[in-house]
Amino acid sequence: MKTLFLLGVTVIAIVALLAGGFFRSFKAKSESVLDKSVGMNGSFEITKSGLPVNWLIYTQKTISTGDYDFIIDSEQYKSGTQSLKFVVRACSPDGGWHSPGFSQEYDAIPATVYKVSFWVKNDGAEFRVKVGGITGDKGRYETIVKSSENFATWTQFEHKYTIPPKFNRIRIELNVLKPGIFWIDDVEISGISN
Repeated sequence: MKTLFLLGVTVIAIVALLAGGFFRSFKAKSESVLDKSVGMNGSFEITKSGLPVNWLIYTQKTISTGDYDFIIDSEQYKSGTQSLKFVVRACSPDGGWHSPGFSQEYDAIPATVYKVSFWVKNDGAEFRVKVGGITGDKGRYETIVKSSENFATWTQFEHKYTIPPKFNRIRIELNVLKPGIFWIDDVEISGISN
């Protein structure tokens, strides 16, 4: 009985160590500064340490491939006084944590429709935006925009997404998949609580 108990404790300890390594790896793929009092910060107005607050940013420090700059741009913006700009010289076309970009998750109500909207300008880059319902370690994602079209003026994208039953969070992720200059501003998800 004692041996069985010790074996069970050992297995639990190994699982905890492996999970701890997994979660450290997960967090190491992005940089972030979080401040709940700021809310979503969809216009990237509030920054700390050069990062927009409340976003998980895939930067040169966290991605081993590519050559790009991540900039808070106070010259080109749609809303407020600044936008998020990516100057990409080289990058992986894979997306996710392999390519320049950002993501974030918010509490959501299962089977509820959310409207996701944002404004972009694009000069030569290819970009992709995905939205998904999340629960625990599972996600159901949908690509809502994938484009290499140039937009010399600010262009708005809107999409409605229904959270799958039994899923309780919504995730948005943007990636730049090919070199170019890309701006995004005024990201909104209707109905989320910050």
